[in-house]
Amino acid sequence: MSATNVRVLYIDDEENNLQAFKASFRRQYEIYTAISAAEGLKVLQNISVHVILADQKMPGTTGVEFFKSITDTYPDPIRILLTGYTDIEALADAINHGDIYRYITKPWNDLELHNSIKNAYDAYRAKIDLRNKVAELEKTNDELNRFIYSISHELRAPLVSAMGIVNLVKIEGMYESSGEYWSLIETCSNKLDYYIQKTLQYYKNNKTVSENTLIDFQKLIPGLIELYTYADKETTFTINIDQQVDFYGDAFRIEVILGNLISNAIKYQKEDEANKKVYINVEVRRELAEISITDNGMGILNEHLEKIFTQFFKSKVNQGSGLGLFIVKEALNKINGKISVSSDLAEGTTFKITIPNVK
Repeated sequence: MSATNVRVLYIDDEENNLQAFKASFRRQYEIYTAISAAEGLKVLQNISVHVILADQKMPGTTGVEFFKSITDTYPDPIRILLTGYTDIEALADAINHGDIYRYITKPWNDLELHNSIKNAYDAYRAKIDLRNKVAELEKTNDELNRFIYSISHELRAPLVSAMGIVNLVKIEGMYESSGEYWSLIETCSNKLDYYIQKTLQYYKNNKTVSENTLIDFQKLIPGLIELYTYADKETTFTINIDQQVDFYGDAFRIEVILGNLISNAIKYQKEDEANKKVYINVEVRRELAEISITDNGMGILNEHLEKIFTQFFKSKVNQGSGLGLFIVKEALNKINGKISVSSDLAEGTTFKITIPNVK
């Protein structure tokens, strides 16, 4: 855009200043003037302005007050404050609220003001360009997520069929007929299925709109334990649930959160531990539910505690996708929940979460 297409609005209660400004800059910019804040607002309602200059000391509404009043409705134009006197309080107020790009004293120097307007327009273009790039990036990211979801969903159908064949081989007593081959196929299939399910969980957590329903932890917790212990019967669960009030929450995300934590409590047990144990305690109150999941597994190094909720983080002992705890944290963020973790390499790990009751 050429300089003459840069639209500048100047608001001042002194007609002489408006005329002088227009005379000085009409060849360089597309100039609009207003004798008051109210008149300036009318201009903004009809013209897409790039840069706004306003005099600070105007009757009724000051320049700073005007800038504050249009922060939400007209956030894009870059603001420049002009004043004929030193008003440190007004200047500090304007800067603290992010309302002005530059502060210029009157009478202005034409060259200084011209450079300020030019730089303000560059800032305006940078702001718009950044917004467009963010929108483009979000669109690309959304398309990529949809593609990954589609591929993951389509991959799972033949994978489930393959896993079904392995189960048929077991039923027919042929599982050991080919040495370790069937076992290797089953292990690889289960691992691939785990990755696919985590990918689907991640996508659904980002896209699914929260739908709050009545949650019965007395049914939910045992159901999740049964689901995640189908291939592991060595871990003993001790459950204590105190729910004497109705609890409403996002069933999908709560299941994702608890399912991942229960799965990890099983997965990261010590191989040589004779008594693998997991303790689950749930206390439901009118305001929130507090849930703790404690295992006597291998524990987490202190230097890793701050990293375990980041995407794709894997420790040397973590053979998972690096998405499980990241999904837990993201799902909790969606429902305004919180999580904390404490761990000891000798004793095991405890995760504590709080979930608001949205009733």
